[in-house]
Amino acid sequence: MKPLEHLIETEEEVLVEEIVDQESHDLIVFNDDVNTFDHVIQVLMKVCGHSPEQAEQCSLIIHYKGKCTVKKGSFQKLKPMCESILDAGIQATIV
Repeated sequence: MKPLEHLIETEEEVLVEEIVDQESHDLIVFNDDVNTFDHVIQVLMKVCGHSPEQAEQCSLIIHYKGKCTVKKGSFQKLKPMCESILDAGIQATIV
């Protein structure tokens, strides 16, 4: 009976880790002196699916605070978004 209990505990631990991983990452965009507001706004709308208002608010936060979390989600979901933002010449990372 004990081996079965261990198996159940292990499955529960794996499920908890999977659930935590799905929503535990932030996609952060950083300020620079190169990209225009319009460029950042367009990229956030295209890559992250932001509305124009949301993208504009994020770009203002990026400008005045130096960075902004523009999306939350699993690493697998955020990785292609991060790569697209980087390809557009904007500094970004996933934490």
